[in-house]
Amino acid sequence: MPEPADLTAVEDVLRGQRIETPSWAYANSGTRFKVFAQPGVPRTVREKLDDAARVHRHTGVAPLVALHIPWDRVEGGAEGWARLAAYAREQGVRLGTVNANVFQDDAYMLGSVTNPDPAVRRKALDHLRECVEIMDATGSRDLKLWFADGTNYPGQDSLRGRQDRLAEALTEVYERLGTGQRLILEYKLFEPAFYATDVPDWGTAYAHCLRLGDRAQVCVDTGHHAPGTNIEFIVAFLLREGKLGAFDFNSRFYADDDLMAGAADPFQLFRILYEVRAGGGLAPDAGIAFMLDQCHNIEPKIPAVIRSVMNVQEATAKALLVDTEALAKAQREGDVLGANEVLMDAYHTDVRPLLARLRESLGADGDPLAAYRASGWAERIVAERVGGEQAGWGA
Repeated sequence: MPEPADLTAVEDVLRGQRIETPSWAYANSGTRFKVFAQPGVPRTVREKLDDAARVHRHTGVAPLVALHIPWDRVEGGAEGWARLAAYAREQGVRLGTVNANVFQDDAYMLGSVTNPDPAVRRKALDHLRECVEIMDATGSRDLKLWFADGTNYPGQDSLRGRQDRLAEALTEVYERLGTGQRLILEYKLFEPAFYATDVPDWGTAYAHCLRLGDRAQVCVDTGHHAPGTNIEFIVAFLLREGKLGAFDFNSRFYADDDLMAGAADPFQLFRILYEVRAGGGLAPDAGIAFMLDQCHNIEPKIPAVIRSVMNVQEATAKALLVDTEALAKAQREGDVLGANEVLMDAYHTDVRPLLARLRESLGADGDPLAAYRASGWAERIVAERVGGEQAGWGA
């Protein structure tokens, strides 16, 4: 394996990497058919933060925890959110992205911000404004919006009219943002709408964000594409245009499975992160939020999150080991196999020893999963979290 010219620079980038974990990954979640409860699952948002803090303690690179409203709502208004932010800091983590939920209320059967009923649209917008108020109180930078809005039948509603309503809603939310806050727009190819989805692809999200302004960015969820989609091309394009704001990392085999990042196609994750590196997205000031968005149905929650963080780290390390000079030379010379070989050399490198040393230098554990298993945390939360209602979708 040809070593990079400056391995110290590679380690410096990895040392500065931050991977955000989602509060809902620690709760009960699953499929539309069944959610299997597990012992020890958090009952409150504070217990979710406790679990997230364990992940950060063992990996050293997961200090941010994304919230989902109303799943993580607390009492007490702005003071309540300030207290939650203080609690997170006491545990060694911080509150991160605020995710809105305009898809679980009965009123949203025909859509939220694109609903033909002005009263329903106002209800959805009031919720989005509430999420910005939560950001004000917690110090969060990003508001992430995913809309389940769409139609099931031809003629059900005006496709153009729904885009007009979407643009109007996004503009109102964007204008409410405070200094340093961003709007992150997520897209999804299909589901739950059967005929037309209102934000189905990166082009739609990009067009709306372009019109809004610099603080509107696109989120790439790695599970939200048609089979065979070249996600790394989308990443490269959005980086080139300065419109890539966030990732939701997960894996899928068929549709949006939300399996552990890197579980289904680790080579794809490597290719994506190489394009992130090539486009300057790993720089400290790039502003890209690297978040996991996963639902762990049959696997233990905390170990699954730890493994996902490790998988993203490994893919990033391999991307940083690509010999860019050799790659550029092969590309200039039209050496097709030579260029591919440069990428494959980096991908096949065993970066686990490098990352173990790096974690130890951060005061974390060289083998995070082994350290977690030995910590006794899993047994402790099973014994202590008895009674009450476990957190989950809608709880």
